[in-house]
Amino acid sequence: MYVMDKRLEKLEEKNFVIQGDNLSVLKKIPSNSIDLVYIDPPFNTGKTQKRNNREGEYADSFEDFLGFIKPRLLEAHRVLRDNGSLYFHIDYREVHYCKVLLDQIFGRENFMNEIIWSYDYGARSKKRWSAKHDNILFYVKNNKDYVWNYDAMDRIPYMAPGLVGPEKAARGKTPTDVWWQTIVPTNGKEKTGYPTQKPLPILKRIIKVSCPQNGVVLDFFAGSGTTGDAAIQEGRNFILVDQNPQAIQTMKKRFLNMENVDYSEDS
Repeated sequence: MYVMDKRLEKLEEKNFVIQGDNLSVLKKIPSNSIDLVYIDPPFNTGKTQKRNNREGEYADSFEDFLGFIKPRLLEAHRVLRDNGSLYFHIDYREVHYCKVLLDQIFGRENFMNEIIWSYDYGARSKKRWSAKHDNILFYVKNNKDYVWNYDAMDRIPYMAPGLVGPEKAARGKTPTDVWWQTIVPTNGKEKTGYPTQKPLPILKRIIKVSCPQNGVVLDFFAGSGTTGDAAIQEGRNFILVDQNPQAIQTMKKRFLNMENVDYSEDS
């Protein structure tokens, strides 16, 4: 049931960082008000996710992961505009089950892509092929009418530029559904110390293509706040939600010099 929160009446005029249970917050967001939802929920790895220090640790383990995520995805569908999109970031452990669930909520006809984010970092398994990718499921609310800013898409180099001519080589090509992007460097300026932080270029690409200028991006597993950082850089507004106090502190530090950010606790 949707219950209006007056703080969220003018989403296009302000950015929001909200501490609280994301399902509770979602129920207070107006229907058909969000242009783009990106979420990077827990992956149900069965492990404890750690920061550089012990603060903010959490157990990434669920007895019923689909039971946990389903009501949140139903609310995500409700708050999306009719031409809105959802990007659901997960990995091999749950992606196939989540695909079936999202097909039920959005409709199979509104599934657009499974994007593979590929990276080459970390230890190698000696017992199986090493898992070095995440999965991002891309859905739209209406496949006949959705935001798709093709001309805003970043370009990537040709692998064999000599085969395409100098003009095409200089322009580059559009990405496919396989995205090669390194993880956030351990000693890079972008690194916040928050576990599972995702790279800024991934979010910037998604936002540029699937959210209109001055539109609103929602991330209700906000973590380190990368979605908000990318939204600001690309001229969009954001709503970020997280229950973890350390996540909120990380975002406050990250957005310290940004104006027009409203911080609040869900009540």
